[in-house]
Amino acid sequence: MSSFDSSQYGPIVASLLNDGSLAPLDAGQPNEKFHAALAALSPEKLFADTGQSIRDLRMANATLAGLWLRHNFLDESHTLSQEIETPTGSFWHAILHRREGDYGNSRYWFRRVGSHPIFPALNEAAMTAGWPVGPRWNPVALVDAVEQANLRKNPQPSMEVLVAVQQIEWELLFDYSWKQMLG
Repeated sequence: MSSFDSSQYGPIVASLLNDGSLAPLDAGQPNEKFHAALAALSPEKLFADTGQSIRDLRMANATLAGLWLRHNFLDESHTLSQEIETPTGSFWHAILHRREGDYGNSRYWFRRVGSHPIFPALNEAAMTAGWPVGPRWNPVALVDAVEQANLRKNPQPSMEVLVAVQQIEWELLFDYSWKQMLG
């Protein structure tokens, strides 16, 4: 499904990404076995084993917000993402609210994102995953589909397709945040 390679982020981050699970469409249960490792991370420690340095602290915090979200620690992710006043920070914030079931707030934060650089790749990957989204990515359409699926009002697209699209969204946004952090 994806060409996401966690090893490109160094051993510390890769160890947080190689558990093989996919985030649920809802808040899920925090993956407690990763809490201590996540709590020990700081922007500087993200690179302790890579030899690289941070060029954009906001994107380092966006990367951390994504890691917390990946393991269903929504409060910790929220604390970070709400302080990042960039389209990418708003994107992480919007995903968080979608996952917690606050769909109206998610839509609000996606409006603040505007047009994000990952949208074209996300649109293409979503279509490949089986969700015919249209000629341009519309993040609110995903919010609506997740809301309908979680409320069991609409079985299409399938939950599996939505989880796959959400995973692709996370991977693309994480990779973008990481690369922007490096400048």
